[in-house]
Amino acid sequence: MTPGIYRVHKPVGPTSFSVVQSFLEEVRAHPGKRVPVCHGGTLDPFAEGLLLVLVGGATRLFELLHSVPKTYEAEVVWGTEMDTGDLHGKPVLQGDTAALTPEALDAALARFIGWQEQVPPATSAKKVGGEPAYRKAHRGEVVELPPSRVYLHSARWLSHALPRSSRLLLTCRGGYYVRSLARDVGRVLGCGAHLSALRRTAIGPWEDPPPGQRVGLHGRELLPWSRARLLTDQEVGELRRERGLPLGAVQPPDWRLPPGFPDPDAPVRGFHQGRLTFLLREREGALWSETELRGGL
Repeated sequence: MTPGIYRVHKPVGPTSFSVVQSFLEEVRAHPGKRVPVCHGGTLDPFAEGLLLVLVGGATRLFELLHSVPKTYEAEVVWGTEMDTGDLHGKPVLQGDTAALTPEALDAALARFIGWQEQVPPATSAKKVGGEPAYRKAHRGEVVELPPSRVYLHSARWLSHALPRSSRLLLTCRGGYYVRSLARDVGRVLGCGAHLSALRRTAIGPWEDPPPGQRVGLHGRELLPWSRARLLTDQEVGELRRERGLPLGAVQPPDWRLPPGFPDPDAPVRGFHQGRLTFLLREREGALWSETELRGGL
């Protein structure tokens, strides 16, 4: 398996780790040096959609995927708040949905656009005392998570089947919990709400592939929201000797972020012989090596 990022569709049911496990089994079937594998951001078992699997040196790109746009479609059910935020939880609040209108839902949703403090669900993967919160919650322990600073770029209702449910489209930064958004909108409306379905349709420019397909991303397809710099053999040697390079002909990103989306502070991609070989940072008018991806991607 060639090192890089792979787009796969995770169906409803399996965990994100089980998808990673299938990649690990494939890697282990070919004896040789150990190849690391991880996912680029989890999806809950009840959710489906785009999962990024990072193989080999691409695992070093993990942190750079957090701050780019992620797009979701969700089904919000009105009238009941669940302790998990989704259809598999236990009811903790129930309310009257008779007065819900599209206008009231628009007004409630608008309050959550931009940067907010958001409390993750008790069944999230957030660590509490070094252990994922969901493990404690599943044992029946009371889990209280502190709020996190999150960003919701855009959100709009796609359709309504009031007073029962509505369909939502949103784009957010990594670390955002759509389950928490449904919970909080339900609380603003006073009726309670939870998710019955969730699908991640895109991460940056990468879309959810059809089920059963695996699409590899390599070279210029990697981190396309970052600027690029082509490197000569001599410049690669300079970087390895911890010397800076002139900015030279730094090329613009291959994909533009949505207007107004927060700057992800991405490094400059350094390409040598068509492969992503260095992550570079601009400092004092020069480019310096932040990370070398040995062998390239």
